[in-house]
Amino acid sequence: MPESIPAPPPPQSTPFVREAGAGPRIVCLHSNASHSGQWVALMQRLAGRFHVQAIDSYGSGKSPAWPSEHEISLSDEVRLIEPVLRERPDEPGLVLVGHSFGGAIALAYAMRHPGRVRAMALYEPTVFGLIDQVHSRPNATEDIRQAVADARAWLDLGQAREAARCFIDYWMGVGTWEAMPSARQAPIAESVRAVKRWGHAIFSESYALADYARLNMPILYLQGGASPESAQGCARVLPPVLPQSTLVRLPDLGHMAPVTHPEAVNPHIEAFLNGL
Repeated sequence: MPESIPAPPPPQSTPFVREAGAGPRIVCLHSNASHSGQWVALMQRLAGRFHVQAIDSYGSGKSPAWPSEHEISLSDEVRLIEPVLRERPDEPGLVLVGHSFGGAIALAYAMRHPGRVRAMALYEPTVFGLIDQVHSRPNATEDIRQAVADARAWLDLGQAREAARCFIDYWMGVGTWEAMPSARQAPIAESVRAVKRWGHAIFSESYALADYARLNMPILYLQGGASPESAQGCARVLPPVLPQSTLVRLPDLGHMAPVTHPEAVNPHIEAFLNGL
Protein backbone atom coordinates (compact mmCIF):
# COMPACT_ATOMS: atom_id res chain seq x y z
CA MET A 1 0.00 0.00 0.00
CA PRO A 2 1.34 3.47 -0.84
CA GLU A 3 2.28 5.58 2.10
CA SER A 4 -0.41 8.17 2.88
CA ILE A 5 0.49 11.84 2.57
CA PRO A 6 0.13 13.61 5.94
CA ALA A 7 -2.37 16.44 6.11
CA PRO A 8 -0.93 19.94 6.46
CA PRO A 9 -0.78 21.21 10.05
CA PRO A 10 -3.67 23.38 11.21
CA PRO A 11 -2.99 27.12 11.29
CA GLN A 12 -1.27 28.24 14.48
CA SER A 13 -3.60 30.26 16.69
CA THR A 14 -1.23 31.73 19.28
CA PRO A 15 0.19 35.01 17.98
CA PHE A 16 2.74 37.03 19.91
CA VAL A 17 1.21 40.01 21.72
CA ARG A 18 2.93 43.06 23.23
CA GLU A 19 0.98 44.66 26.06
CA ALA A 20 1.14 47.86 28.06
CA GLY A 21 -1.07 49.87 30.40
CA ALA A 22 -4.50 49.34 31.91
CA GLY A 23 -7.99 50.51 31.06
CA PRO A 24 -10.18 50.16 27.94
CA ARG A 25 -8.57 47.88 25.39
CA ILE A 26 -6.87 49.14 22.23
CA VAL A 27 -5.58 46.54 19.75
CA CYS A 28 -2.90 47.57 17.22
CA LEU A 29 -2.21 45.72 13.97
CA HIS A 30 1.00 46.42 12.02
CA SER A 31 1.85 46.79 8.34
CA ASN A 32 3.54 44.29 6.02
CA ALA A 33 7.32 43.92 6.40
CA SER A 34 6.95 45.12 9.99
CA HIS A 35 5.88 43.74 13.38
CA SER A 36 4.20 44.80 16.61
CA GLY A 37 7.28 46.80 17.61
CA GLN A 38 6.20 49.55 15.23
CA TRP A 39 3.58 50.53 17.82
CA VAL A 40 5.92 50.91 20.83
CA ALA A 41 5.82 54.73 20.77
CA LEU A 42 2.03 54.74 20.53
CA MET A 43 1.77 52.16 23.33
CA GLN A 44 3.92 54.31 25.59
CA ARG A 45 1.78 57.32 24.75
CA LEU A 46 -1.50 55.53 25.55
CA ALA A 47 -0.49 53.26 28.45
CA GLY A 48 -1.53 55.77 31.12
CA ARG A 49 -5.16 55.47 30.10
CA PHE A 50 -5.58 52.33 27.99
CA HIS A 51 -4.65 48.66 27.95
CA VAL A 52 -2.82 48.48 24.61
CA GLN A 53 -2.13 45.22 22.80
CA ALA A 54 -0.05 44.98 19.62
CA ILE A 55 -0.19 41.67 17.75
CA ASP A 56 2.33 40.13 15.38
CA SER A 57 0.61 38.75 12.27
CA TYR A 58 1.62 35.51 10.55
CA GLY A 59 5.34 35.31 9.84
CA SER A 60 6.07 38.65 11.53
CA GLY A 61 7.98 39.41 14.71
CA LYS A 62 7.56 36.51 17.11
CA SER A 63 4.38 35.02 15.65
CA PRO A 64 4.51 31.70 13.79
CA ALA A 65 4.81 31.44 10.03
CA TRP A 66 1.77 30.48 7.99
CA PRO A 67 2.01 26.66 8.20
CA SER A 68 0.72 25.86 4.72
CA GLU A 69 1.54 26.15 1.04
CA HIS A 70 -1.94 27.56 0.43
CA GLU A 71 -2.34 31.28 -0.17
CA ILE A 72 -3.29 33.25 2.89
CA SER A 73 -6.38 35.44 3.13
CA LEU A 74 -7.49 38.24 5.40
CA SER A 75 -9.90 35.73 6.96
CA ASP A 76 -6.91 33.57 7.94
CA GLU A 77 -5.29 36.59 9.60
CA VAL A 78 -8.54 37.31 11.42
CA ARG A 79 -8.70 33.74 12.72
CA LEU A 80 -5.17 34.13 14.09
CA ILE A 81 -6.11 37.14 16.23
CA GLU A 82 -9.61 36.05 17.26
CA PRO A 83 -8.46 34.24 20.43
CA VAL A 84 -6.65 37.40 21.58
CA LEU A 85 -9.70 39.55 20.86
CA ARG A 86 -12.10 37.25 22.67
CA GLU A 87 -14.84 39.14 24.51
CA ARG A 88 -14.21 39.95 28.16
CA PRO A 89 -16.80 40.52 30.89
CA ASP A 90 -17.92 44.17 31.08
CA GLU A 91 -15.78 45.17 28.08
CA PRO A 92 -17.60 47.90 26.13
CA GLY A 93 -16.12 46.75 22.82
CA LEU A 94 -12.74 46.85 21.16
CA VAL A 95 -10.96 49.74 19.50
CA LEU A 96 -8.74 48.64 16.62
CA VAL A 97 -5.77 50.59 15.29
CA GLY A 98 -4.43 49.35 11.96
CA HIS A 99 -1.79 50.41 9.46
CA SER A 100 -1.65 49.18 5.85
CA PHE A 101 -2.14 45.38 5.88
CA GLY A 102 -3.00 45.69 9.56
CA GLY A 103 -5.75 48.14 8.63
CA ALA A 104 -7.12 45.63 6.14
CA ILE A 105 -7.11 42.96 8.87
CA ALA A 106 -8.89 45.35 11.24
CA LEU A 107 -11.61 45.98 8.67
CA ALA A 108 -11.97 42.26 8.00
CA TYR A 109 -12.31 41.57 11.73
CA ALA A 110 -14.91 44.31 12.12
CA MET A 111 -16.91 42.97 9.18
CA ARG A 112 -16.86 39.52 10.76
CA HIS A 113 -17.59 40.78 14.30
CA PRO A 114 -19.28 44.19 13.95
CA GLY A 115 -20.80 43.98 17.42
CA ARG A 116 -17.38 43.57 19.03
CA VAL A 117 -15.76 46.71 17.60
CA ARG A 118 -16.74 50.15 18.86
CA ALA A 119 -14.25 52.24 16.89
CA MET A 120 -11.26 52.05 14.55
CA ALA A 121 -8.30 54.25 13.65
CA LEU A 122 -6.86 53.25 10.27
CA TYR A 123 -3.83 54.49 8.37
CA GLU A 124 -4.20 53.62 4.70
CA PRO A 125 -5.67 50.10 4.88
CA THR A 126 -4.61 48.10 1.81
CA VAL A 127 -8.06 47.08 0.57
CA PHE A 128 -7.17 47.19 -3.11
CA GLY A 129 -9.92 44.78 -4.09
CA LEU A 130 -12.42 47.55 -3.39
CA ILE A 131 -10.83 49.73 -6.07
CA ASP A 132 -11.39 46.96 -8.61
CA GLN A 133 -15.09 46.88 -7.66
CA VAL A 134 -15.51 50.54 -8.55
CA HIS A 135 -13.03 51.10 -11.40
CA SER A 136 -12.24 48.66 -14.19
CA ARG A 137 -8.58 48.06 -14.91
CA PRO A 138 -6.26 49.76 -15.53
CA ASN A 139 -6.88 51.62 -12.29
CA ALA A 140 -5.08 52.86 -9.19
CA THR A 141 -3.84 49.35 -8.35
CA GLU A 142 -1.52 48.95 -11.35
CA ASP A 143 1.69 50.16 -9.66
CA ILE A 144 1.27 48.02 -6.56
CA ARG A 145 0.41 45.01 -8.72
CA GLN A 146 3.67 45.55 -10.60
CA ALA A 147 5.65 45.93 -7.37
CA VAL A 148 4.22 42.66 -6.04
CA ALA A 149 4.90 40.90 -9.35
CA ASP A 150 8.50 42.15 -9.40
CA ALA A 151 9.04 41.06 -5.80
CA ARG A 152 7.61 37.61 -6.56
CA ALA A 153 9.92 37.25 -9.55
CA TRP A 154 12.97 38.00 -7.41
CA LEU A 155 11.78 35.53 -4.78
CA ASP A 156 11.48 32.84 -7.46
CA LEU A 157 15.17 33.49 -8.15
CA GLY A 158 16.01 33.19 -4.45
CA GLN A 159 16.79 36.90 -4.15
CA ALA A 160 14.91 38.01 -1.02
CA ARG A 161 16.85 41.27 -0.69
CA GLU A 162 15.97 42.33 -4.24
CA ALA A 163 12.35 41.41 -3.53
CA ALA A 164 12.47 43.62 -0.45
CA ARG A 165 13.97 46.44 -2.51
CA CYS A 166 10.96 46.33 -4.87
CA PHE A 167 8.50 46.38 -2.01
CA ILE A 168 10.17 49.01 0.18
CA ASP A 169 11.06 51.37 -2.66
CA TYR A 170 7.48 51.24 -3.92
CA TRP A 171 6.04 52.34 -0.59
CA MET A 172 8.81 54.63 0.60
CA GLY A 173 10.49 55.96 -2.55
CA VAL A 174 13.26 54.79 -4.82
CA GLY A 175 16.56 54.54 -2.97
CA THR A 176 15.02 53.92 0.46
CA TRP A 177 16.19 50.30 0.56
CA GLU A 178 19.73 51.17 -0.44
CA ALA A 179 19.93 53.82 2.29
CA MET A 180 18.85 51.42 5.05
CA PRO A 181 21.46 49.97 7.43
CA SER A 182 22.09 46.30 6.66
CA ALA A 183 20.91 45.35 10.15
CA ARG A 184 17.51 46.84 9.30
CA GLN A 185 17.44 45.23 5.87
CA ALA A 186 17.88 41.66 7.11
CA PRO A 187 14.57 41.21 8.99
CA ILE A 188 12.65 43.01 6.25
CA ALA A 189 14.10 40.75 3.57
CA GLU A 190 13.09 37.75 5.65
CA SER A 191 9.52 38.99 6.15
CA VAL A 192 9.09 39.90 2.48
CA ARG A 193 9.40 36.21 1.62
CA ALA A 194 5.66 36.12 2.39
CA VAL A 195 4.83 38.66 -0.35
CA LYS A 196 3.27 35.93 -2.49
CA ARG A 197 0.69 35.33 0.21
CA TRP A 198 0.23 39.02 1.01
CA GLY A 199 -0.37 39.68 -2.67
CA HIS A 200 -3.29 37.29 -2.71
CA ALA A 201 -4.78 38.74 0.47
CA ILE A 202 -4.58 42.42 -0.49
CA PHE A 203 -6.14 41.94 -3.92
CA SER A 204 -8.89 39.59 -2.74
CA GLU A 205 -12.05 41.01 -1.24
CA SER A 206 -14.77 38.97 0.44
CA TYR A 207 -17.26 41.82 0.74
CA ALA A 208 -18.89 44.23 -1.65
CA LEU A 209 -18.03 47.88 -1.10
CA ALA A 210 -21.64 48.60 -0.08
CA ASP A 211 -21.33 45.99 2.69
CA TYR A 212 -18.96 48.28 4.56
CA ALA A 213 -21.91 50.53 5.38
CA ARG A 214 -22.58 48.00 8.15
CA LEU A 215 -19.59 49.39 10.05
CA ASN A 216 -21.63 52.04 11.81
CA MET A 217 -18.98 53.07 14.32
CA PRO A 218 -16.55 56.01 14.61
CA ILE A 219 -13.67 55.43 12.18
CA LEU A 220 -10.66 57.69 11.82
CA TYR A 221 -9.16 57.25 8.34
CA LEU A 222 -5.67 58.74 8.06
CA GLN A 223 -4.32 59.41 4.58
CA GLY A 224 -0.79 60.45 3.61
CA GLY A 225 -0.64 63.06 0.88
CA ALA A 226 2.70 61.69 -0.36
CA SER A 227 1.55 58.07 -0.54
CA PRO A 228 1.42 56.03 -3.77
CA GLU A 229 -1.64 56.11 -6.02
CA SER A 230 -2.87 52.73 -4.77
CA ALA A 231 -3.30 54.12 -1.24
CA GLN A 232 -4.94 57.26 -2.63
CA GLY A 233 -7.35 55.08 -4.59
CA CYS A 234 -8.45 53.24 -1.43
CA ALA A 235 -9.06 56.57 0.30
CA ARG A 236 -11.29 57.69 -2.55
CA VAL A 237 -13.58 54.65 -2.50
CA LEU A 238 -13.84 53.44 1.11
CA PRO A 239 -14.37 56.41 3.50
CA PRO A 240 -17.49 57.71 1.65
CA VAL A 241 -19.20 54.37 2.33
CA LEU A 242 -18.43 54.28 6.07
CA PRO A 243 -21.31 55.94 7.97
CA GLN A 244 -19.20 57.55 10.71
CA SER A 245 -15.80 57.97 9.10
CA THR A 246 -13.57 61.01 9.42
CA LEU A 247 -10.92 61.38 6.73
CA VAL A 248 -7.80 63.24 7.87
CA ARG A 249 -5.23 63.99 5.20
CA LEU A 250 -1.63 64.49 6.27
CA PRO A 251 -0.15 66.26 3.21
CA ASP A 252 3.57 65.67 3.75
CA LEU A 253 3.46 62.07 4.94
CA GLY A 254 3.79 58.81 3.03
CA HIS A 255 2.39 55.32 3.46
CA MET A 256 4.89 54.22 6.10
CA ALA A 257 4.46 57.31 8.28
CA PRO A 258 3.28 55.35 11.36
CA VAL A 259 6.78 53.79 11.28
CA THR A 260 8.88 56.66 9.98
CA HIS A 261 7.02 59.62 11.53
CA PRO A 262 5.11 58.33 14.57
CA GLU A 263 5.41 61.76 16.20
CA ALA A 264 3.22 63.16 13.40
CA VAL A 265 0.70 60.30 13.27
CA ASN A 266 0.23 59.25 16.89
CA PRO A 267 -1.28 62.55 18.17
CA HIS A 268 -4.14 62.13 15.69
CA ILE A 269 -4.77 58.58 16.91
CA GLU A 270 -4.57 59.67 20.56
CA ALA A 271 -6.98 62.58 20.04
CA PHE A 272 -9.45 60.26 18.31
CA LEU A 273 -9.26 57.72 21.15
CA ASN A 274 -9.64 60.41 23.83
CA GLY A 275 -12.79 61.62 22.10
CA LEU A 276 -14.59 58.30 22.17
